[in-house]
Amino acid sequence: MFVLFNIIFAFAAIILDNVLGIAYSGYGPIYGLYMLAMLIPSIAVGVRRLHDISKSGWMILVGLIPLVGAIWLLILFVMDSKPGANEYGPNPKE
Repeated sequence: MFVLFNIIFAFAAIILDNVLGIAYSGYGPIYGLYMLAMLIPSIAVGVRRLHDISKSGWMILVGLIPLVGAIWLLILFVMDSKPGANEYGPNPKE
């Protein structure tokens, strides 16, 4: 749900930038401020998701590897949570 609402609000910021005429090559300051404000919450959601599948939060740095890292991180994000509790806490689905 976080990603869905993040995409919706990002598109709204882009549209608002273009309607107000302050967009430079499609993006403007409203979109830039929104993305800056969402940087830390996005990292936190990614780390939480990795903890749900019993991976370390540091695995998010795999995304820095060009192309392969982003694909591997996407695969990790769509994996189902491990049943039961793990070293990071109880399963949020239970």
